[in-house]
Amino acid sequence: MSVYRLEDLRNQKKAVSPEALLENLSRDLEIRKSIGIWCFSPGGGRFHERYHPEMSIPERIEKAAELAKFGITGIEAHYPAELNEETLPLFQRLEKEAGVKVAAVPFSHFYEKDFEFGSLSNPDPRVREKAIGIAVKGLEMVKKAGASLAISWPGNDGYRYPYGKPFAAMWDRFEGALAEAMDAVPGVRVAIEPKGYEPVANNIYRNTAEGLLAAARIEARLKNTENRKLLEEGRALVTLNPEIGHTRMSFEVPAQAYALCLYEGRLGHTHWNSQPEGNFDQDNNIGVVDPASAEALLWTLWAGGYKGWFGIDINPENMPIEKAAGINCRFLERLKERVAAMPHEEILACHEEPASHRGRLEEILLEHF
Repeated sequence: MSVYRLEDLRNQKKAVSPEALLENLSRDLEIRKSIGIWCFSPGGGRFHERYHPEMSIPERIEKAAELAKFGITGIEAHYPAELNEETLPLFQRLEKEAGVKVAAVPFSHFYEKDFEFGSLSNPDPRVREKAIGIAVKGLEMVKKAGASLAISWPGNDGYRYPYGKPFAAMWDRFEGALAEAMDAVPGVRVAIEPKGYEPVANNIYRNTAEGLLAAARIEARLKNTENRKLLEEGRALVTLNPEIGHTRMSFEVPAQAYALCLYEGRLGHTHWNSQPEGNFDQDNNIGVVDPASAEALLWTLWAGGYKGWFGIDINPENMPIEKAAGINCRFLERLKERVAAMPHEEILACHEEPASHRGRLEEILLEHF
């Protein structure tokens, strides 16, 4: 069975020059596909009942084994809502029998009523202690399950009204609490997932840059000797898990947002779907909205030396999960085929020597349309 291994992200910072990008593009890109177990049976929304029957965790595990035929080799599940001490043997059996391992373990920090006013940033120390306890056990579960990392999506941490909000106190509580949990379970990586809004009106980390600043501040607070040693070696312990939908909700350019994480050596995980700019969080199938943006993103990850998971994070409320998983897996592979066919050296020349390549990038994109 899988054992926990801290993946080395230090190569990400080296992919800066065009030569380094071309070297990465000359290598094959492994599309390691994972999918969130929460996608299997979408719940109802604010305005309608669920369209799919509820599925138990054993039923979802059985379904995950069937999805392996599409090339899915990873499953993501929240601790403790989906993956916990009781269900862990089911996930371990899934890996043994179907080759689908636990890829990432998000914390269940947003759904329960106790987290109405936030989790790790909650001003009530009793609630904050509960959130820290979930994070500690979630990090332990990462090790037990052999996952790559934990994910912190602080969906209910933030605020409704900015007037008089003590922002620094909010950030200080969250970052101190997460550092405390990480020091209790040293050597395990966490990825922060920024989002502009929903379910809270304004998220604690609204965009990629804010998430990166938080990552550096949290690492600076780590005290455990094992954690400090890893940081001294240049290993990132607090990383980001950007999601296409979340970046576009905040009017970011996905390729640039993910590239910024690579430049900082902090792209720990990725979530894939599609989304119009702004709007509510839709979690559409990959490439349905603005496929050119998804292709540009894949080029960026390939050139940047990304070796992590491609996490499918969708809300297929109008189709069965088998149909949705097949579509998304095929789209990822199709993106890879398109990027592989591109004249990379000439594309880079269009950007590095723009005066002598006027209109050439447009011609290349037109030729490969």
